[in-house]
Amino acid sequence: MSAESSSEEPELCVRDVFAMDTFMHLKAYGEHADTTLGKAIERILLLEDKLSVKSEQSDTWAINHSDGKAVSVSKDTMTLLRKGIEIGEKTNGALDITLYPVITAWGFTMDKQQIPDTQLLADRMSLVDYTGVLTDGDLVSVPDGMQVDFGALAKGYTSDCVIEILKKNDVNSALVNLGGNVHALGSKPDGSFWKVGVQNPFFPSEQICTLDISDMAVITSGNYERYFTGSDGKKYWHIIDPKDGYPADNGLVSVTIIGKSGLVSDALSTALFVLGTEEAIRYWQEEEGFEMILVTDDAKLYYTEGLTEFIQISKAWNANVIFRE
Repeated sequence: MSAESSSEEPELCVRDVFAMDTFMHLKAYGEHADTTLGKAIERILLLEDKLSVKSEQSDTWAINHSDGKAVSVSKDTMTLLRKGIEIGEKTNGALDITLYPVITAWGFTMDKQQIPDTQLLADRMSLVDYTGVLTDGDLVSVPDGMQVDFGALAKGYTSDCVIEILKKNDVNSALVNLGGNVHALGSKPDGSFWKVGVQNPFFPSEQICTLDISDMAVITSGNYERYFTGSDGKKYWHIIDPKDGYPADNGLVSVTIIGKSGLVSDALSTALFVLGTEEAIRYWQEEEGFEMILVTDDAKLYYTEGLTEFIQISKAWNANVIFRE
């Protein structure tokens, strides 16, 4: 590259922030990038305030402590509620935004995790049913005792909001990494794809593949992210199956979703992990708008045919392509 062309490269601006219990890294190019990333971080922190399950000032807290009464919430919160219900319906309840009482029983929101008592788990499971969440305008109501949580939605939605801010402020090249949830705006300044690695769920310091992306979110849910080993010697992870209240153990150890919408990609990465390999493949074959990578507990890798030109797989993996029927 000549000195003349390199001098014309847009300026790179980088910002880091800790929010939503994770480290977030944002980088963007262009003359408006610095001030725009500042606006993006303001939006992230505002969303954290609205969606936090622990903050007494949040919409989530208001819903969870409403004693069965309807409460008014922000447009952001309502968007997540309605999308969570929609994907819950589409996946036969594999995504359930009312799992929070069960998640707390396992201790995944606290410093100490434990296998919950059978009776406690049964009591908490009686509160889980996303169809009990009712929305009307800006009002939402849930039965007394039911609690919602946006852990499977919030970061994906946040990346959508960040990308929207960047676009509105004339930034057209950026990469947003919200604790492993990656979302690209446009391509690199030189026109080439962004390269995003997908972790090996068995050895997370390694990668199973890299993806070439532009204007896409790449979001993974895996059993290696948050887990503990119980007193029985078994591994228990944070992705809970709403059908029985135990960690989802349907043959998958990692699900990566690639799509335009961070919100949808985030929700589906959890829902399809819960569904298991066969049901996840069936769901993809019936739905449009996303691609996926599945890793099974017997170390098999599957990826959808739309990724063929954009995926580079580690030589250690024998990959299988999923086709539409």
